[in-house]
Amino acid sequence: MKEAWIIDAVRTPRAIGKPGKGAYSGMHPQRLLSQVLRAIADRNSLDTAEIDDVIMGCSTQVKWQGACIARSAALDAGYHVNASGVTLDRFCGSGITSVNMAATSIISGFEDLIVAGGVEMMSYTASLGPMAHLDSGNLHLRELHPMANVGLSADIIAKEEGFSRLDVDKFGLESQRRADFAIKNGHFKKSLIPVYREDGTLALDREEYPRPETTLESISGLKAPFGNLMNVPVDETGTTYGQLVEKKWPGFQFENIHHAGNSSGVVDGAGALVLASPEYAKAHGFKPRARIVMTANSGGSPAHILNQPGPAALKALKRAGMTVNDIDLFEVNEAFAVVVLKFMKDLGVDPAKVNVNGGAIALGHPIGATGSMLIGTALDELERSDKNTALITMCAAGGMAPALIIERI
Repeated sequence: MKEAWIIDAVRTPRAIGKPGKGAYSGMHPQRLLSQVLRAIADRNSLDTAEIDDVIMGCSTQVKWQGACIARSAALDAGYHVNASGVTLDRFCGSGITSVNMAATSIISGFEDLIVAGGVEMMSYTASLGPMAHLDSGNLHLRELHPMANVGLSADIIAKEEGFSRLDVDKFGLESQRRADFAIKNGHFKKSLIPVYREDGTLALDREEYPRPETTLESISGLKAPFGNLMNVPVDETGTTYGQLVEKKWPGFQFENIHHAGNSSGVVDGAGALVLASPEYAKAHGFKPRARIVMTANSGGSPAHILNQPGPAALKALKRAGMTVNDIDLFEVNEAFAVVVLKFMKDLGVDPAKVNVNGGAIALGHPIGATGSMLIGTALDELERSDKNTALITMCAAGGMAPALIIERI
């Protein structure tokens, strides 16, 4: 079978994703992504006229983040006009899916050189006001699959799985501890690029979101807010989140469990990887860093929303003829602490192998970009720790999850 090789990976630091507060606030999303595209082309001496496609994930494709941001940002980065672009949306899973699609296109033999990744400027999309509910007001779909807020789903899953507030708080604290250690010891330096403003001044060259001063006492004192949504209308129909919960879980006794200290941070960011066929890489003197072993997608209960990383991982492992024990490192996006806790519980994974450099609770989760960032983080860590295989997965709205397995070359 043909292979798809990862040549390189870069990403921006994550900036606080609140209007007027984060380092990238006010920057055009195309400009943020174009800096990543320019950096990965320059440091690998890519002939951008030979790039078959630029595939980017972006979840909220409206206004400045609309208009096929992959193509627009590539042109803004100075790529040759021959380099076409496409933008996709699998909610939080977009940044993994872009890489998976690039890999399958190369393995099929249809293309040889692709730049894949993702972008999300949550500081910008937050300025646009409330977005549509997951069913976009489609009442027929709402009747078939009542999907509540993701935070409500996280709390429901935690209670169903027997995880307490203390369990998720301890996990959130450990994410901060691991991220702080990784930052202080330079674990992210290989992929991290600085971001500049329009006037050429530095906007950000470090992670802006982490809170290394977090303690168990401080995190346990945070208010868990999602239960406050129960009486909040979903949209102009007057349907409340509580009614959606009751429709799926009649008589369920809700408990407030997740909060800002054990849930993913709202941030801005972008990331990209170069993938190439072995033939193209060899012909152009590229040194591959890893190969794509397998990809997979999984769908499940739309109401639970967050439960598919485990099934997606198992699907990828089965198709690759591998087991959990064959994987050295796991990157499972910390959308909420319960996502990773359930993943480790269901698959019997050693916590020492999972998110060893912290995750989105400490670093933040720029929706469409996170997946590509996690792949780069996993690759850097495989090389740094001299390990061989990594599995990367994340939940996505609608009850989905993409996954992929990579192996160092």
